[in-house]
Amino acid sequence: MYFVPDPVPEHVLPDGRQFLAGPPDRQSAAFQDDLRVFHATRALKDSPRWRLARLDADHSDTALARDFSCAAGFRIDLAETPHLVRFLRRSRHAIRRRVTEEKHLWHRTRPFVGNDLPVCVGKNTDLDGHASYPSGHATAGFTMALLLADLLPDQREAIMTRGHVFGESRLVCGVHWKSDVEAGFRNGMMFMQALKTDPALKGDLEMARQELAQARLRGLRPDPEECALEADAALHPVIPWQ
Repeated sequence: MYFVPDPVPEHVLPDGRQFLAGPPDRQSAAFQDDLRVFHATRALKDSPRWRLARLDADHSDTALARDFSCAAGFRIDLAETPHLVRFLRRSRHAIRRRVTEEKHLWHRTRPFVGNDLPVCVGKNTDLDGHASYPSGHATAGFTMALLLADLLPDQREAIMTRGHVFGESRLVCGVHWKSDVEAGFRNGMMFMQALKTDPALKGDLEMARQELAQARLRGLRPDPEECALEADAALHPVIPWQ
């Protein structure tokens, strides 16, 4: 068992209420684009992309390690990476608090509210119908992508592509607007930049790098079926990303 000290203080992370633009005005071209993407992605129901989106709906640490294993080129087993786990656990509380503050400020209605169009998760789960902006899943996924891209720089392109695919899954699911996911990506970039420069976390990052190098040598293979779903999603992005 590995001891996890106190979590990273919330003030270590920048405040998204200051650096995010906020949801687009309903009369704007950006909101019309949000609507277009939401309606276009309803046609993906029951497709292989829909299946991947359902898998991506779980953003626990264990699920994220699985989700990024194909991009890493080997199976990331958190049981063998205690310092990676420690980093994730220490930063989780501060990230969730920041995202919660952002959601409470903007109180944006999710795209599925007020219609019967399909979504890939149950509407009666823990989803708050008015907590759409920014996407917490996209924040978590992009933070993980940036972390792993730093620890496995030779796999950076594949890992960052997977981070975009993970965010797109929230659009395929129909539980977020495009601009919600874009804000989640912005969150991830800002949060990870702060976490990487926090002196209290530097030791864990360096040890996590070594743990992942050893895991790569063991060569445990990720699930080939899931890798095929991810590869196809990367080849057919829902929307273009800069």
